[in-house]
Amino acid sequence: MSDWDDEPSAQTSRGGGDWDGAASNKPGEEVSEWSDDEHKGKSFGGGGRGGDGAGYRGGNRDGDRDGGGFRGGRHEGGGGFRGRRDDNEDGEERRGGRGGGFNRERGERGEKGEGGFERRRRNDDDVNNNNDIIEDGEKKREFYIPPEPTNDATEIFSSGITSGINFSKYDNIPVKVSGENVPKAIRNFEHAQLRDIIRENVTKSGYKVPTPIQKVSIPVIVAGRDLMACAQTGSGKTAAFLVPILSKLLDDPQDLEIGKPQAVIVSPTRELAIQIFSEARKFAFESYLKINIVYGGTSFKHQNECITKGCHVLIATPGRLLDFVDRAFITFEDTRFVVLDEADRMLDMGFSESMRKFMTHPTMRPEHQTLMFSATFPEEIQRLAGEFLNNYVFVTIGVVGGACSDVQQTIYEVNKFAKRSKLMEILREQADGTIVFVETKRGADFLASFLSETEFPTTSIHGDRLQSQREQALRDFKNGSMKVIIATSVAARGLDIKNINHVVNFDMPNNIDDYVHRIGRTGRVGNNGRATSFFDPDHDQALAGDLIKILEGSGQTVPEFLRDLGGGGGGGGGGYSNKKFGGVDVRGRGNAVAEATYAEADEEWD
Repeated sequence: MSDWDDEPSAQTSRGGGDWDGAASNKPGEEVSEWSDDEHKGKSFGGGGRGGDGAGYRGGNRDGDRDGGGFRGGRHEGGGGFRGRRDDNEDGEERRGGRGGGFNRERGERGEKGEGGFERRRRNDDDVNNNNDIIEDGEKKREFYIPPEPTNDATEIFSSGITSGINFSKYDNIPVKVSGENVPKAIRNFEHAQLRDIIRENVTKSGYKVPTPIQKVSIPVIVAGRDLMACAQTGSGKTAAFLVPILSKLLDDPQDLEIGKPQAVIVSPTRELAIQIFSEARKFAFESYLKINIVYGGTSFKHQNECITKGCHVLIATPGRLLDFVDRAFITFEDTRFVVLDEADRMLDMGFSESMRKFMTHPTMRPEHQTLMFSATFPEEIQRLAGEFLNNYVFVTIGVVGGACSDVQQTIYEVNKFAKRSKLMEILREQADGTIVFVETKRGADFLASFLSETEFPTTSIHGDRLQSQREQALRDFKNGSMKVIIATSVAARGLDIKNINHVVNFDMPNNIDDYVHRIGRTGRVGNNGRATSFFDPDHDQALAGDLIKILEGSGQTVPEFLRDLGGGGGGGGGGYSNKKFGGVDVRGRGNAVAEATYAEADEEWD
C-alpha cells in the first residue's frame, strides 16, 4: 500500500501508478491503468473521467454520461455529488464512472451497485462503457498525474492558517523537555540561526513568533540532535521540523545526486504528505532547494521523472517510498535528515516492520538525524521509536493526548436513527466549512449523497476514492464550492485547512486518540473552533470515561448523561493520563524532565 487508511472496510482499491504505463499528456488528467503498488479489490469511489475529478455525477440530457450520485445546487465540475447537468466545464461530452453514493436515473428500478444502490438507465450498453469497471476479476485503476504546483507567490503564501486571537495564550502552555545537554529554546525567529531566505519566507507565511513546539524543536534540530516531540494538534509541528531542516541544507550545501535525497519526510496519509509538500515549497521559496513528493494513487513514472530532475527534500507515504526503494530508484547514502510525522501511527501495530525496513536500509547514511513528531507517543511506541534514535531530546507541549482548549466541544446524546435529522438541524444553522466524520466509507458516500439531495453541496473523502477524486474533493472544500465534506479516518490526522469552522463526529471513533485528532482539524494556531459529537449510548459507552477526562482537561462542560455513563469519569475507556498518551519520557531517571530554558534575548549563537 502507498498509504495506510485504516478504515473499517474489506480489501480496498486505491489509485496507483504504473512504471511501465504510458503517461498522460496533461497534468491532472486521468486515464485507466493498473496499479503497481497497492492491493486490488473493490472500490466504492467513482466519479467522472477526464475533467470532473472527485465529483459524483448524475446523468445529462443527451444520454452520453452516467453519473455516480447526487449533487445539488451547483453546475460546475468539482468534488461534490452532482445531479443532472447539461455540460461539463469545457463543453466536451465525457462519460463518468460510477460513484460511491446512491445513483438514480429515470428509467428502471434500481440495482445494487459497487458503492450503493444504482438506478440504471434504459440503455445499459451505453452507460457501462467506462474506464472504472471490473474486468476478469481485476479492477482497472486511474493513471493520475497531479496538476503542477503553483509558483505564484501570492497563492503559495496564502495557503496556510494564520494565527488566531488566542495565539498569545500559547506562551502559557507548559513545555517539558528531557535529555542530555538540551539546547536552549528560542524566543523568536531572529535567534534561530536560520538562513535569511528561510527567515524571510517564514515571515511571508504569517509567522510572527514561534509556537512552543517551534521554540524548543528548532534549536534542537539546528544543534544536530535527534528528537521525539509530542504536541497537541494544530500547534505548528510541520514548521517546527521543515524550517530548521531547509535552513541547514542551505547552510551546508552538498552535491545533489539523482535518487539520493538529502532529507526524507514520511507521512502516513497522502493528504498529509501533500500538505507537507506545500509547506516545504513555501518555506523554500526562491531558494535552489528542490522539493519532491511521492505517494500512492498517482503515476509512478511521473513521480520518478520529477525525482530524476533533482531532489533535496523528499516527502513520501511509506508504501510508495518503499516501492521506489525496492526498485532501487531511491537510496539513502546522502540522507542527512529522516522525519516521521504522525510517528505514533506509522510505528503502530502492523506498520512497524515497514518502517524498520526503511529506517535500517543498507544504504542509510549512519550519521543522519532522526526526528519524530506526533500528538501522542504511548509508552510502547516510545520504546520502538527509541530503537531508531540516538541520545535524543524528548519534548512534550501542553497536555499530551489532550484536546485544544480553543475548540468548543459539544456532546449530544443521539441514537443511530436520529443522527441524520440532528445533523440537518446543525447544518441549517451554519454549514460552511463543516467536516463530518463517519466510521465507514460506504457511510461517507451515503451521507454525502443524502445531504446533496437536500440542500447542502457536499463531497466526500475516503480511502476507496480515486486519488484524483480525493484531491479534487479537498480543493472544492478549500475553495468553498463544497460547503460540507464527509470524511473517514483518512482525514483525521494532520490536515490543515483554513476554512474548517466546525467538526461533527456523526459516528464516534473507536478510541479517544482518534477523537482528539478529529476535533483537532479546527481551532488551530490560536483560532477558535467548534466540535459537535453524536454520542450513542448503545454503541459508544466505552468512550465515556476518557471523553469526560478530555472535556474536563480542556475546560469544557460535561453533560449529565455522559457523566452518568462514565460513572463520574475515568472508568469507561480506561482512564486518561499523560502516561497513557505518552507524556512521560520512558527512559526514566537518567533523563530528568525539566521546564524548557530559553536563550537570553541578546545571546548570539555560535
